[in-house]
Amino acid sequence: MNHESNDPGRLAIEVVFALPARQELISLTVDPGTTVAMAIRQCAIGDLFPGEDLADYQAGIWGKPVGRDHPLKDGDRLELYRPLSMDPREARRKLAADGRSMGQPADNPTRESESAEDAKDSD
Repeated sequence: MNHESNDPGRLAIEVVFALPARQELISLTVDPGTTVAMAIRQCAIGDLFPGEDLADYQAGIWGKPVGRDHPLKDGDRLELYRPLSMDPREARRKLAADGRSMGQPADNPTRESESAEDAKDSD
């Protein structure tokens, strides 16, 4: 998107929503004064995700949370954020308790088991 409307007096925006297996980006031209809520209704992104209640999801512009009454500007990227399935800090704590780190597959040997094997080899 060129982030600027070619239609004088109108705003070019994008509306984005993603699930783990699917994402949608809708380019849209709206009138000045259009709010986040109005743009979500106008683009009908909810119709593309019938099992999701987008009204419950936090909205943001370029990664910064905003309210549904926030007025949009030309070039805005309106994002809808799904709730986290787990607090990221809690996820890291659980991984650390298992001796793993982010991005390490569950079936990889842990550092603790590697240390135990090294200790056996040095006997």
